[in-house]
Amino acid sequence: MKIQGKMFIWLSVFVLAMAIVYGYWSKEPAGTTALFLAFGLCVMIGYYLAFTARRVDAGAQDNKEADVADDAGEVGFFSPHSWQPLALGIGGALAFMGVVFGWWLLYFSAPIIMIGLWGWVFEYYRGENQNQ
Repeated sequence: MKIQGKMFIWLSVFVLAMAIVYGYWSKEPAGTTALFLAFGLCVMIGYYLAFTARRVDAGAQDNKEADVADDAGEVGFFSPHSWQPLALGIGGALAFMGVVFGWWLLYFSAPIIMIGLWGWVFEYYRGENQNQ
């Protein structure tokens, strides 16, 4: 994680320099603001990765002598049969269409999003997949 943190910190320095140069030459506020916001996001991600790297053990990516196989292993648990992302996707699509067609569409999308979130959070606390 140290490498990723350093990469984002250096990227933030580059984006800051480009934001200053772009803002000075173009006098265009939208692009300049977007570049300064990109700088802020790079700093936040870089700081988080650097802060987290101090708390966890060194990974294979931090070792210059490591092989690709050294970073192999379990990545995490991903539910293979969940229908909840479909509900969240439909609710999110309706919510974004509400921005285009009218805010009244949020009255229909908010319950779908809430049902999807509820189902996703409590998916393994009930039914055949209960593990508690």
